[in-house]
Amino acid sequence: MALITKEKLFSKEWFFAYSLILGGTFIMAMGFVFFINPYKFAPGGVYGISIVLHHITKPLLHNILPDGLPIGLTALSMDIPLTIIGSKILGPRFGVKTIVGFVSTAIFVDLLQFFWGDKPLVENQPLLSAIFGGVLIGVGLGLVFRSKATSGGTDIIAAILEKYTRLPMGQLLMYVDTSIAFLTLIAFKDWSIPLFSIIVIFITGRTIDITLEGFDYNKAVFIISDFHEEIRDVILHTIDRGGTIIPARGMYYNKERKIIYTVLGRREVEVLKSYISKIDPDAFITIFDAKEILGKGFKPLEAKAKFEE
Repeated sequence: MALITKEKLFSKEWFFAYSLILGGTFIMAMGFVFFINPYKFAPGGVYGISIVLHHITKPLLHNILPDGLPIGLTALSMDIPLTIIGSKILGPRFGVKTIVGFVSTAIFVDLLQFFWGDKPLVENQPLLSAIFGGVLIGVGLGLVFRSKATSGGTDIIAAILEKYTRLPMGQLLMYVDTSIAFLTLIAFKDWSIPLFSIIVIFITGRTIDITLEGFDYNKAVFIISDFHEEIRDVILHTIDRGGTIIPARGMYYNKERKIIYTVLGRREVEVLKSYISKIDPDAFITIFDAKEILGKGFKPLEAKAKFEE
């Protein structure tokens, strides 16, 4: 499946997509420079490798590069061949937006690094830095993904491995990133660095999910009750929500039943449970976290569909 998407040049969608890429890559760069690099964390990806190389080359190349290899330029030197190799093996999946993404990340990282150096924004706070670094990188990557670009780098390695091993992409990406995190143990002989790096990887992943899906506090509710009409009236007229009644058959008594499916906010769920406890104390209720709700009364479906095109 192709990952390349195109917006009409200089259209509103074009400006929005590239604003997301540039904004996202700048936020990522802040995470790397202010929080991750000063503590030598390597949270996977080509930037994890670049941070390790940056620090170990400081003493080795002191006469030539007293500040070590530039992090952004080193990452870029890996992103370019990986993208070329990936395009040959996986096909033309990497468009202009992906290239703009990893080039702009490299530029922002090295510009911030030039002015800021290797000092941490928060001194002697590795855990706090791991948390905030992971959040910034996750938000940045989430914005890049929302523009329908990819981050390149180890994502491409994982995609190539997926093609030949048939293992899930997410699982392979975790293997690759964790392996890179443990490079720091070999490089710096300090167990705390790879462990903090894994914390960054975890927080980054969770933040990407939140950035893509939003802070959604809605709940999907399934209700099985012989008093489904009374519960339906509460949902429609008291809580002012909609829903669907699904015909079903009970397994034990082989009896025809009705299942009510609805989506409610957290407070509305509590109100509904209170009513159901009075209408039918024997009702069976299942409540799920709903990560993303599209449609009338929630996030507009048209805006989402337009963005996905």
